[in-house]
Amino acid sequence: MCGLCGEISFAGPADVEAVHAMTGRMVARGPDAGGIFAQDNVALGHRRLSILDLTASGQQPMIDPDLGLAVVFNGCIYNFRQLREELIGLGYRFFSTGDSEVILKAYHAWGLACVERFFGMFAFALWERDSRRLVLGRDRLGIKPLYLAEVGDRLRFASSLPAILAAGRVDTAIDPAALHHYMSLHAVVPAPMTILKGVRKLPAATLLVVEPDGSRREIVYWTLKVGPRDEDRHLTEQDWQEAVLDSLGTAVERRLVADVPVGVLLSGGLDSSLLVGLLAERGQTGLKTFSIGFDAVNGIDGDEFKYSDIIARHFGTDHTRIMVDPTRTLDALPGAVHAMSEPMMSHDAVAFYLLSQEVSKHVKVVQSGQGADEIFAGYHWYPKMMDSVDPVSDYAAVYFDRDHEEMRRTLDPDLLNGDYSRDFVADFVESLGNTSSIDKILQLDTDIMLVDDPVKRVDNMTMGWGLEARVPFLDHETVELAARIPAELKVRNGGKHVLKEAARTVIPAAVIDRPKGYFPVPALKHIRGPYLDFVRGILDRPEARQRGIFNRAYVESLLADPDGTLTPKGHSKLWQVSLLEYWFQTHGI
Repeated sequence: MCGLCGEISFAGPADVEAVHAMTGRMVARGPDAGGIFAQDNVALGHRRLSILDLTASGQQPMIDPDLGLAVVFNGCIYNFRQLREELIGLGYRFFSTGDSEVILKAYHAWGLACVERFFGMFAFALWERDSRRLVLGRDRLGIKPLYLAEVGDRLRFASSLPAILAAGRVDTAIDPAALHHYMSLHAVVPAPMTILKGVRKLPAATLLVVEPDGSRREIVYWTLKVGPRDEDRHLTEQDWQEAVLDSLGTAVERRLVADVPVGVLLSGGLDSSLLVGLLAERGQTGLKTFSIGFDAVNGIDGDEFKYSDIIARHFGTDHTRIMVDPTRTLDALPGAVHAMSEPMMSHDAVAFYLLSQEVSKHVKVVQSGQGADEIFAGYHWYPKMMDSVDPVSDYAAVYFDRDHEEMRRTLDPDLLNGDYSRDFVADFVESLGNTSSIDKILQLDTDIMLVDDPVKRVDNMTMGWGLEARVPFLDHETVELAARIPAELKVRNGGKHVLKEAARTVIPAAVIDRPKGYFPVPALKHIRGPYLDFVRGILDRPEARQRGIFNRAYVESLLADPDGTLTPKGHSKLWQVSLLEYWFQTHGI
């Protein structure tokens, strides 16, 4: 996993200094090596985290002069060895042993359709020397990010939004629709938008082909359809359970591909525990696992060690507990926000940041359990959608952080031009036709909310410490399988029923039947003491008052009652407001 960047110019040579600035902003994503390639209208930059082919042969930008191709790549193609053998059979010769060169050869052999053969997480920029064409691509589930900015007569791109800013000349005005989404959808800003008007992001499962004259076309190469299939009607619940375990087993095995050890982030919940169990079933011994905990606040426990310990003992893992005192959490906030490509309000961002800091001292690669709640219906709002006759209203009631009426009290009137978030959800749901309400919401959460909340958060926080996180639940074959499972088998008994029942043959029941947990950081839910002083300081700075995003009366009401102003999902509205302003301040906007 790495950081890529570059630009294509439509009127003269590329700006190498701009690419150098972008590359320099992503050293944390790739601390092991870096490089820049420039020729004619293109310049490519790269920072490397060495996971496969640890030699200099695997460094990027990677150039193949015989094929006339250059590539920068972030991620991992898990089936690269199989593809390599297939390409050797077609007559291709390789000078490295990693997956980056496979992308070059695969593109030459199969063209744009090569991405359909890739199993993995990836973002890449590939340049054709002879045509001077640039191809940008992103994986099916959007696990790896790719940001874009039009700057005069050139297009810039990078793995992080702050890297785009580092090159300068970006329109940093706030996008009102994106702001509305941030304040409604738990900080989710759907692609192609970002909070800034001048920066966009390539949607998941999309290729962008850019010609040297500036013309371009987008190609969506994969789509997901959530809902039952006629051909599956004969399958029993037991059949689905077996299929789930088989698919997840393959997914965790794929994500062991590395020339360095692979660990697991073990929260103590069902999802990460099942990953450990499946790896153990496949012969993994001495597996390194890691858990994090915080002090309790307001009666809310800050750790789940009792459950992660059960799994660690049961499977004999090399387990590390990381206990974080309140002072360290507060001290880590500047670094966590600095690592955010976009503002993320979830309390657990700082938890992942601190966890990644410690884990990166032991391993370079970890598997993580993100995605299971979305694809197997683990959240509390899914049962309410089973019989919904108005999924848009019902979803808004349980998911939206605030309704449009409260938004009027929250935002400066100049930034409030419409009920963008409700309209977005309504348009999405309507586009799915006669699908059931529950499957429409599962589709929405998988296509939109998953990509720009937990997936983005894990990528940003782990890469803040040069740690590669792999997410087996988002293996695209596993996602496709989960999409076909009848909703009632997923939603039953509080959610994730089919996954829980399948897991009983692998992990202890005490972990499966426990109350649903989360990654707790209580001090950012119930803000008091030094944390309250911290957010007050952010909101009282001159730049916050000059920016004027929020009505001051609304800010004062949150500061007066920080414990009593939680979103329907149980997160602090004060932290949401403070985090956005702090993100702007941190990134010099």
